[in-house]
Amino acid sequence: MKVDIGNSILELVEGDITEMQTDAIVNAANARLILGGGVAGAIRTKGGPKIQEECNKIGGTFVGGAVKTTGGDLKAKYVIHAVGPRAGEGDEDEELKNATLNSLKLADEEGIKSISFPAISTGVFGFPIQRCAEIMLQTTIDYLKGQTDLEKVVFCLYGQDSYEVFANQLKQEISK
Repeated sequence: MKVDIGNSILELVEGDITEMQTDAIVNAANARLILGGGVAGAIRTKGGPKIQEECNKIGGTFVGGAVKTTGGDLKAKYVIHAVGPRAGEGDEDEELKNATLNSLKLADEEGIKSISFPAISTGVFGFPIQRCAEIMLQTTIDYLKGQTDLEKVVFCLYGQDSYEVFANQLKQEISK
């Protein structure tokens, strides 16, 4: 599913984010930037040790923050590590909005033209997929309506169920 927002394209795909050929992919990171399981584990496995080495030099970031490393052996040139909230820790909606927004801002600051996001915090962090879709899509749409050099934002969703949640939410967002 593809829609035009401002001068950019917003696209939803179902698949493996490590296979995306956008300039950058977003890692659903933890605050210590240790590439463990889930999306981070897949990025570590396919991207090679260089990504974790750069994360170790950075040392970490705050919940809602985003930092950039090389893409290592991935098809994407960069990985933006966005730290999403854990369900139940408080102020999760605002933290997820900030993780999304800070990733988009960092991409713009670094001259990145295309970026792929996973459904941040919906794995081991336990954030509800529907609420994730609402927050991430609304934040991205609002951002793309403003001044940006981003040409394409992709939400690469793992599994048909997650894709359907985001597709239904995007239909609601663009009909507003």
